[in-house]
This record gives sequence, C-alpha cells and structure tokens, in this order.
Amino acid sequence: MKRELVYFAWVRERIGHPRDIIESDAQTPAELVAELRNRNDHYAAAFADLAALRVAIDQELADFDTPLGHSREVAFFPPMTGG
Repeated sequence: MKRELVYFAWVRERIGHPRDIIESDAQTPAELVAELRNRNDHYAAAFADLAALRVAIDQELADFDTPLGHSREVAFFPPMTGG
C-alpha cells in the first residue's frame, strides 16, 4: 500500500528530508521502521532507538505495534514535553 511518511525534528534532520511516499506491505509501524532502517545509514540512525520515538497514524498517536490498516500517513517524531 502507498503511504506518506512524515518526519519531524531530529528525525527529519537525520534522514535529510521531511517526507517520503513509499509502497510497503508493512502491517505495523514497527515493520515499517524495519524496512526503513535498511534503506541507508541515515534511516538506520534515525530509527536506531524506538524508545526515543513516537508515531502517529493518520494524525492519531499510536504504538509501534498498532495495525496500519488502510492509513494514508505515518508520522515519526521525538517525544514532546509540555510546559
């Protein structure tokens, strides 16, 4: 399925661009990350530590084992702090 991936903050900086449109059969964000890590060293660095990342599926916060279903957008970003 074709999806838009959006990267924020240091994730975007490590990858080198703000978004990708990819074709993937990944069923969860964790499976998607596994595919992305294999693209090149920039992706491997950005996704080295899932504990340092958050994910949103179609603009809804999710876990890395949440089914992607028919989602169109997956966003990756560092944890946010309030204040």
